[in-house]
Amino acid sequence: MSPIEWGSLMFGVLLLLLALRVHIGIAMLMTGSIGYVFVAGFDPLMSYYKSAAYARFSVYDLSVVPLFLLMGQFATHGGLSKALFQAGNAMIGHWRGGMAMAGVTACAGFGAICGSSLATAATMGQVALPELKAHNYSGRFATAVLAAGGTLGILIPPSVPLVIYAILTEQNIAKLFMAAFIPGILAALGYMLVIAIVARISPADAPAGDRYSWAQRGQALLDTWPVLLIFAVVIGGIYGGFFTPTEAASIGAIATAFVAWRSGGLKGRGFLQCMYGTAGATGMIFLILLGADVLNVFLALTQVNVALAKWVVGLHLSPLLVMFVIIFIYLVLGCIMDSLSMILLTIPIFFPIVMGLELWGLDPESKAIWFGIIVLMVVEIGLITPPVGMNVFVINSLAKDVPMKDTFLFVVPFLISDLIRITLIVFVPSIVLFVLKIPM
Repeated sequence: MSPIEWGSLMFGVLLLLLALRVHIGIAMLMTGSIGYVFVAGFDPLMSYYKSAAYARFSVYDLSVVPLFLLMGQFATHGGLSKALFQAGNAMIGHWRGGMAMAGVTACAGFGAICGSSLATAATMGQVALPELKAHNYSGRFATAVLAAGGTLGILIPPSVPLVIYAILTEQNIAKLFMAAFIPGILAALGYMLVIAIVARISPADAPAGDRYSWAQRGQALLDTWPVLLIFAVVIGGIYGGFFTPTEAASIGAIATAFVAWRSGGLKGRGFLQCMYGTAGATGMIFLILLGADVLNVFLALTQVNVALAKWVVGLHLSPLLVMFVIIFIYLVLGCIMDSLSMILLTIPIFFPIVMGLELWGLDPESKAIWFGIIVLMVVEIGLITPPVGMNVFVINSLAKDVPMKDTFLFVVPFLISDLIRITLIVFVPSIVLFVLKIPM
């Protein structure tokens, strides 16, 4: 068999292992290693393994991942999610569907200091779900709102998947964070519009809440100052050139730790739970990274990705058609894979293809940043699509009386909002790029 045939075969084996629910990191390690042996031999594989782990994990930029994860853990234990929801509820909870909108805004705010969709969904579910149910929101709509709102955890900077994309494609993390702002705001506004429409079509699912006095609203907003301050320091420091992303993440982790300590969230085993949670998530991500490295080295050895890129370009298809095919593949993969796994598996294949396309006259840096935001939005959809839909599973674990199919049914309007937003950004790249003042 030729190297390209081996590459194609092992990629098929990888998809089979994923269908059998083998962990993505282990599946990539196995297929990459076995394929490497058949193409180059056992000794070259051992020689590669000798330095592979150190070469990957000693990358300075990668240290931002555990720091952002730790920041999210401290934020969760610091009660910041509750303050955000209460502020949103005080301002707009009296609208029809307003309390659900408050849940979305709280998810966006918490995502700005968390960087993880699952953590955002789990935390906001614990805070907002009991309140929504107490105010007669239907369980199916409440769970759908929080599952969709949780996806803002990776879209609103800082975002762990965006950091991984930046490292894989050698792009500037700060520019990617800034480029994600407008899509993140559009996502939150789109979800709020969906809630408003559902509330008018089916008032029983999303009733109006209590009206707060202006004094209560002011106090609720005042209680969110730690979130605003931490976000301003971290993101403002990165884009203003005062800190590197790693330095900003360190400062953010210290600030959120202080807030958690002040609120009593680190008492007892609180601090250890933050450490254990961060270590577990970091270990999982790093295992996937190592597996992706092994697989990518094998694919590079076989030249499958290069051959595929040349084949696609050689078809002389419309660049937009190629982009929509890639987006469709992501939507399909999102039904069976998590967001980080999709990015690590597909970027080495799709990135060279996209960079070879002529799209809107974009220069290479602009195109790479624009594509990164599109990828982030598409993999975000996978968090609420069946049968995997990790955010839906997280939220439904907190609402066991709500059938999973009901939640997935009410998630559909939010998916439509996502697809409209993605289409808009595909056709109007300036929505992403104007914030960076990148020449179009």
